Amino acid sequence: MLRHKSLVPLSHQHQHALALCVRIERASPIASADLDNWQAETEQHFEHEIKVHFSAEETVLFPRAREFSQLAPIVDELVADHAVLRESFSQAQMRHMSAQTLTAFARQLSAHIRREERQLFEELQRLMTPGQLADLQVKLETALKASSQVCSLAKNPHAAKP
Repeated sequence: MLRHKSLVPLSHQHQHALALCVRIERASPIASADLDNWQAETEQHFEHEIKVHFSAEETVLFPRAREFSQLAPIVDELVADHAVLRESFSQAQMRHMSAQTLTAFARQLSAHIRREERQLFEELQRLMTPGQLADLQVKLETALKASSQVCSLAKNPHAAKP
């Protein structure tokens, strides 16, 4: 299903995070000499985009989704995911991740994003009226203004040299 414009900013941020996940997966197994750089990049991505993204979902999107009783269970799972993912970002910030936990984190973040896109967003688009989606768009735009919208790929220290 085509993504409604109210959810496009979140989907774009999802694409940025998925790109990081794919790059981590492709680099696995992560060499110990590269681990600090990967954790620094993960931390940067959280600080520049994901922190605000999570907040927008938790203060705007998830409360709206809870208005539909059939979406409450998925919202509960997504909120729980946020808590676990925040802990992983904290571990990256403190440089406490191992190569294995970094790879597991990338898989978990990827699964979380796909659940939001394929389940929550699809159902919201089906259940919400055009007016509700327009209202959601305004509130999400306001909530996401604090995000730098910077894709960390431009600053990727692991990019292949041309």
